[in-house]
Amino acid sequence: MFRPSPAFRLIPLPSLRALIWLCFYTVIMVAWLGLVLLVRQDQSTPTGFWQSLCLPATSAGIAPLWGMWALMSAAMMLPTFAPTLATYLDLGQAGATRGREAAALIVGYLAVWLGASALGALAQMALSSVTGAATSKVVTVVLLAIAGLYQLSPAKAACLAKCRMPLTYFLGRWRPGVVHAARMGGELGLICLGCCWALMFLGLIGGAMSLLWMGAATLFMIFEKLPDLGRVLTRPAGYALLAAAGLTALSAVWI
Repeated sequence: MFRPSPAFRLIPLPSLRALIWLCFYTVIMVAWLGLVLLVRQDQSTPTGFWQSLCLPATSAGIAPLWGMWALMSAAMMLPTFAPTLATYLDLGQAGATRGREAAALIVGYLAVWLGASALGALAQMALSSVTGAATSKVVTVVLLAIAGLYQLSPAKAACLAKCRMPLTYFLGRWRPGVVHAARMGGELGLICLGCCWALMFLGLIGGAMSLLWMGAATLFMIFEKLPDLGRVLTRPAGYALLAAAGLTALSAVWI
């Protein structure tokens, strides 16, 4: 029989659900605020952590770059997790989940993307050191082509199918407890990473620290995970990315 911990007994279920959502969207807002401050950092202010994030990859260092990618991941990927979290909390209305388990689910999901952020920072440093600029034509064409091909791949379709049906996932993987909630969050993070890694890594061709790109990519990834709308977006986006890669390659040849 489900018995809430003393810390949550004084909080009615609707209020606890509201508190979880409040914390969830607060993290998203703080991440976006951090990105806005990063982009609009006044160069006249004293040099520090925030300003170091705006430096070229080869001179910024791995820790500031990881911080930039971590903020991007929290700001862009947490909104796409909202339908899954809503499904999990709906199960809580029947006494199947607790507040701390919902928090563990979110932490497990974020942990995957924080690890992916480290890979993004390393990739940015590697590309900057090899090419001299992560926005070179060659890197642009390659990353656009990779993203376009992945949009059309069976792996992308398989990951999206799981993202679009969180209830099916929970029914198949459900176990009680905080540890298993964190494990499910990690698994869901890996599935989401399988959906979105190629789109996120397009930040390496100039989208990193572009609020327009981050906002557009976030909206696309949210819509793509919706069962009905997403099915008509994925493949056309892949063809559009391949066309963009071709046009970029042609423009490099003509110039």
